[in-house]
Amino acid sequence: MDIQKQNTENSDEQIQIKTFKSRIVLLQVIFAVVIVIFIIYLFCIQVLDLRKYRIKAQNQRRGSSFSLRGDIYDRNGIKLAGDTIYYDIFARPADYVHDEEELAKILAPILKVSQFTLMEKLKRNEPLISLKKGVDRQTYTQIAKLRLREIPMDPKNIRVYPQGALASHVLGYYNADADVSAGVEYTAGDKLAHVENKVQIERTPRGKIIYDLNTNPVEALKPQKGENVTLTIDTAIQHICEKELNKAIQKHKALRGAVIVMNPKNGEILAYAVYPFFDPNKFKDATYLQTKNWTLTDVFPPGSTFKAITVASAMESGKINKYTKVNDTGKIKVGWWTIKNYDYNKHPHPGLIDLVYLFEHSSNVGSVLVAQKMTSTEFYNMLKKFGFGEKTGIDLPGESVGLLKPPNKWDTSDHATMSYGYGTSVTAIQMVSAISALANKGVRVTPHVIKYTPEEAAKKIKETRVMSEANAKAITELLTEAINQGGTVLKEGSYNIAAKTGTSIKPKENGAGYTNKLYTSVFGYLPSTDPQILIYVIVDSAQGYEIWGNTVAVPIFREIANQVTRMLNLTPDKK
Repeated sequence: MDIQKQNTENSDEQIQIKTFKSRIVLLQVIFAVVIVIFIIYLFCIQVLDLRKYRIKAQNQRRGSSFSLRGDIYDRNGIKLAGDTIYYDIFARPADYVHDEEELAKILAPILKVSQFTLMEKLKRNEPLISLKKGVDRQTYTQIAKLRLREIPMDPKNIRVYPQGALASHVLGYYNADADVSAGVEYTAGDKLAHVENKVQIERTPRGKIIYDLNTNPVEALKPQKGENVTLTIDTAIQHICEKELNKAIQKHKALRGAVIVMNPKNGEILAYAVYPFFDPNKFKDATYLQTKNWTLTDVFPPGSTFKAITVASAMESGKINKYTKVNDTGKIKVGWWTIKNYDYNKHPHPGLIDLVYLFEHSSNVGSVLVAQKMTSTEFYNMLKKFGFGEKTGIDLPGESVGLLKPPNKWDTSDHATMSYGYGTSVTAIQMVSAISALANKGVRVTPHVIKYTPEEAAKKIKETRVMSEANAKAITELLTEAINQGGTVLKEGSYNIAAKTGTSIKPKENGAGYTNKLYTSVFGYLPSTDPQILIYVIVDSAQGYEIWGNTVAVPIFREIANQVTRMLNLTPDKK
């Protein structure tokens, strides 16, 4: 019995040993397979896929060399914006060849800091120590000559505007550190930053350039530069506009104002002055109200300048012609509203008036009667053709579409007040774009501040037929005659001018009601027989006595027109 039990125990032990050996063998096989797979994997990485992983490693070390932003020039080649290089100075303790005291003694007089302060910085337990930021090239050169391998210097670029505040709302600003921009710096940002054939370099984890057989040491250290941009702006005309605008703003203690000078034939803006001005070199110190181009973003009732659009719309719709007359009763009741002419007390009942009289005396009643000859849909469709209720497409950011209700939401009062510039709200650039159609034989061209190549212009500049050439010519002749036979100071000795003034009450910011402030404005294009320039002036909240478009905006217009016509040597059209 004991022998049988012992045999059974021996048999169980042998089974356990055999099972254990089988498991050991299985583990050895698995381990061997894993090793074989790992060897194959390493073979693929190090032999078969060597190029792939080498490129991947290079890409991790690779970056572009330092690049500058392109310059911005006016139409005559005057530089308006460009980059200036400055340098940040560091110390790398791991590379110290000199001790902290020696380095402080060498660098203190160059960096113009105390030796003690510099030595304290150099003793910091940091992988990279900032010693001084924003040093000029002269300081950089002095340090570079010392060949201190423990003192790396990184180039940085800062945007500089050599003309100061000139055309600040066109140029905008650019900050590389925060990557924020405005104006042309924003809209042309891709082009200004675009570098052809960027030089790719490899760096160590510490930021040092890796020089191999393919590295060109000159190109690796040479700053690259983006593409330059040329504007349509004429610096001389811009200066005149800003000077005259500022003079008027100070005289009338106005809140803000703007002057836009454009070639109506091609949409090129020669000057774009927006007050309040700001210096883009110090844009961080400017307020939002100063940096905002309110002529693109803010809307206002255009007032009597809109009467030219009303008459043009009715003429193009076939409701009137150049010789049409309407019965101006001095005041008219529309719905619950009684609309009066601004000079009702002096001329209570003008009677049968022609369109020249309508423009000359800025007849509200006459404009209402002309507008009423159109249906709401007809009037609305013409306003859309003129570009109201949509963006002009100007190459500056932040443009508003304005406010233009659809015709099914117009009542009789909307229809009537629309005729003299109160039923809608527009931007200043919309008014310039719309009026340019009258000056350019009925064709509205996209306003722009950037000079484009023919290929670029084909994509960015749009021509829109608003009205027939004959009707545009008729409106121009009516406006010109109204100026020539009127008592306005807009009369000019050598040139015929097609122009219209406007005065409108400023709405409250919340849109509920009106303030006691006024918008005063004027547009004019000349020589009216062959328009070369269109000038639009608007002043917001001028103070004083007798605040009208004729007394506030017109003097600005006249002075600018006198200087610009001489500057451009325009041919007089008055005999």
